[in-house]
Amino acid sequence: MARFKFKDLFQKESKTSGRAFVLIGALLLGCFFFVMTASNVTTKDYDVQIYDAASETIRSPITIENEAQTQRQRQEASQQIDDRYVVSSEITNAKTDAVKEIFSAISQADDADDPLDKRMEHVKDLLSESVKEELTDRQLEQLLTVPADERGISEKVFTDAMTGFLEDGVKRDEVQETREEMGERINYADVSVDTKRALHSLISFAIVQNASFDAQETASARTEAQHDVAPVMIRAGEIIVQEGQTITNDVYEEMKLVGLLNNSRNVLPLVGLGLFMALLTGILTYETVHTLKKRTKPSKPVLLFAFLLTCLSVLLLKLITIVGTTDEHYYLLLPAAFAAVLFRHLLGERFAIGYAIVYSILAGIIMNDEIPGSLNMEASLYYLFAQLAAVYAMRNVKDRAAMTKAFLLLVSIQIISVLLFLFFAFEKYAWETILLYIGFAVLSAILTVILVAGVLPFVEAGFGVLSETKLLALSKPNHPLLKKILTDAPGTYHHSIMVANLCEAACEAIGADGLLARVGAYYHDLGKTRQPQLFIENQMGRKNPHDRLSPRQSAEIIIRHPYDGAQMLKDNHFPKEIIDMAEQHHGTSLLKFFYYKEKEYNKDVKEESYRYPGPKPSTKETAVLSICDSVEAAVRSMKEPTQEKIRSLVDSIIKDKLMDGQLDCAPLTLQDLQVIKDAICQALTGIFHSRIEYPDEGKVKEAN
Repeated sequence: MARFKFKDLFQKESKTSGRAFVLIGALLLGCFFFVMTASNVTTKDYDVQIYDAASETIRSPITIENEAQTQRQRQEASQQIDDRYVVSSEITNAKTDAVKEIFSAISQADDADDPLDKRMEHVKDLLSESVKEELTDRQLEQLLTVPADERGISEKVFTDAMTGFLEDGVKRDEVQETREEMGERINYADVSVDTKRALHSLISFAIVQNASFDAQETASARTEAQHDVAPVMIRAGEIIVQEGQTITNDVYEEMKLVGLLNNSRNVLPLVGLGLFMALLTGILTYETVHTLKKRTKPSKPVLLFAFLLTCLSVLLLKLITIVGTTDEHYYLLLPAAFAAVLFRHLLGERFAIGYAIVYSILAGIIMNDEIPGSLNMEASLYYLFAQLAAVYAMRNVKDRAAMTKAFLLLVSIQIISVLLFLFFAFEKYAWETILLYIGFAVLSAILTVILVAGVLPFVEAGFGVLSETKLLALSKPNHPLLKKILTDAPGTYHHSIMVANLCEAACEAIGADGLLARVGAYYHDLGKTRQPQLFIENQMGRKNPHDRLSPRQSAEIIIRHPYDGAQMLKDNHFPKEIIDMAEQHHGTSLLKFFYYKEKEYNKDVKEESYRYPGPKPSTKETAVLSICDSVEAAVRSMKEPTQEKIRSLVDSIIKDKLMDGQLDCAPLTLQDLQVIKDAICQALTGIFHSRIEYPDEGKVKEAN
């Protein structure tokens, strides 16, 4: 009991230490992210004076309205609006009617025999009082001298000209100018000089002010003109002054407006950045803890390597921004997917995808040309697509063909990403530029594949990662331990091959690692090679040695084989996953045959004495191995295995292990167990299928 508690305490302290290691690493990583991105969310201060030459090209860090410039332009627009006047139609109509009345009266009083003064009196009698008050005798006298044959033309010329000017409106300061223009119009009329002189005398009567200033309309027009002026905006990233240009008053005011001259730095963006970095590191921390739950103990060297690789990747992003601006698209050259692929092999696909998302977001911030509040979505999505494609494509990098396929997929995704943003852009790119950027993407894919192929084997070897390449090497029949099983325990070897086939089929059906399950099954009974003749599959018809041993002695020998095998695997430096499968595949199950055999004469026998010490299967692959090991042995002992018998047997074995608690530590669902049962039954049905019964040769000859 004391030993058990001490072991639990040790494991608890190990987990606590691992989590503390992760939290410290996350804190340091968050601080590193913060330092790398701080300049991308805060403004830079400049110590400049008016009329100095700009030492560098200065861009606006924010988008803000230049209110002073907006007000200035609106004032200019308002001043360009002329005064609005209202034309009095009443005056226009009155003057038009008055002129017509004058010409009509002259025509009615036209009698060549009457003297001029009598005709004038007659005309005055015909005119209204308002007209007589404004019309002078001199004007009337000159009009009476117009010949009768020119009166119609004169009236039309005068009335048309007068109506046109009055309808357009005559302002107070335009009366004299309008009268002169009307006089010029009359001069072009096809009438005599005396008639023109007479019409000229009537101009002062006809042309008067009929347009008055409309203050309300004028104010409304000017207000509308001001509203039509769009606010003058200083856009984030907009060049305020080019390098070498003089800093004028306007430039100085713009720099002051966007906060480039303000020495009191705004801390709110830094607070927001801190919160944002906390979220990003929180994602990585959660994925790390989730990954470590699948391991027996935290691997601190792997975590340290992941921390350093993440820092290096982000540092490379920052260096790319120093080499050139994002407009030059040098970031397309960066093999950003390299780290994600390593993480996929070190910590799993889920962690690699989480890292890819975090890294892409950081890239969007770092590549924003230090324009606070903006993200470079082009760089962010390019890196995201590249990393996801690489994580998917480079699951298997065991041979040249697999690497070629991975490269083709990666380069295709990266080229599509480049073209996507080039075609979306409003800017028209030359074909030479497009080909250059495509070349960057291709070179990036080449660098990624070369780095993965060159570095991954050393990483796997250095951290003991169980890669597919290593599993394939362990599965080769000429491996010394497999040859040992074949020569020392051929029955066990055949049993292991059969179990391996079943395990692989079942694991692939539930999404587990089929290759790991197959290799683990090859070596799971390695411990039987210590005393192969004591296991029934190796006796080959010989007398069973257990007939001469007590049930307790037989049980001790049988129970020891998983741990003997695990020790042999440890001595040969096998991966821990394979060792665990050999040690756990029997869990704490009961040796029923020997237990009940002793119980026949010893009613006080304890069940614990005939149980394996464990531990129970802790992974999907080990749990499947435990099931398949029992199923294969049971089916092999059946005399006439039919499909119905096989299904019934598999079902009973799974239920027995489930009820006995042997699957309690394995991450299997009831649905997984059903899928496993179906896969095992299908595989066994293929092995033990019905065969055609060939007729006896002698009987065939007799029949003939």
